[in-house]
Amino acid sequence: MDIAAGTTVGAAQGALPLDPLDNRILLCHATGLTRVQLITQADRALNAGQAAHLNQLVRRRMQGEPIAYIVGRREFFGLPFEVSEAVLIPRPDTELIVELALERLPQQGRLLDMGTGSGAIAVAVAHTRADAAVTALDVSSAALAVAQANAANNGARVRFLQSDWFAALDTDGTFDLIASNPPYIAAGDEHLSQGDLRFEPVGALTDHADGLSALRTIIAGAQAHLKPGAWLLLEHGYDQSEAVRALLATAGYTEVQSWRDLGDIERVSGGRAPQ
Repeated sequence: MDIAAGTTVGAAQGALPLDPLDNRILLCHATGLTRVQLITQADRALNAGQAAHLNQLVRRRMQGEPIAYIVGRREFFGLPFEVSEAVLIPRPDTELIVELALERLPQQGRLLDMGTGSGAIAVAVAHTRADAAVTALDVSSAALAVAQANAANNGARVRFLQSDWFAALDTDGTFDLIASNPPYIAAGDEHLSQGDLRFEPVGALTDHADGLSALRTIIAGAQAHLKPGAWLLLEHGYDQSEAVRALLATAGYTEVQSWRDLGDIERVSGGRAPQ
């Protein structure tokens, strides 16, 4: 049932067919009101344009489109990020790799974020650590445009490169840390046809292989770009930690280990480049 012009904000919030959080987010987006104003101005009537916009947003959500794409933004690490269908939606689980990177990046250190997408990792690190020299790369020019906007909007100093993994980098071995959240879902995985993943860029989700090919590429090539003893940190799938640790150990990384995310799943694995 569509919301009609003249319906009050309070009545609209109660009549919308989505869960309360989605209702609130879409109502705020359609009206330009804040969450507090939804309460303090509950008797305010929607005009025709607001009602039409709200109904359009609700229909998109009812068809399964992620809220982040509908409103064009998502919070990550306490910062606002613009998102579009060119990039993955930043998720709370990825905050783990940011926290690990911040703990291990030395003062005035150099960090490389590979496959930056929306810029979530790079921008969060650069915003938190103004002393750091952060470089972020992605093969997608559309993704880089989103990431550059997010860096500018959050006052984060990041150098962006368009690159197919290491292709655009010099083999100068000068990074103090490399972090990456690469495509790691195996081709044909049923999750690709479920939920939000149906709307996200498939090339940022899957390697179109066994889910480990991008991780293998990064692990094999990273040592040429890391200082001796520098960390490589990799986000991966819920069932890939053992395989990633084995790849790191075989490549000669030391202190190889995995860290658990908010759901108690081993979500990030890493190791240090040989001395």
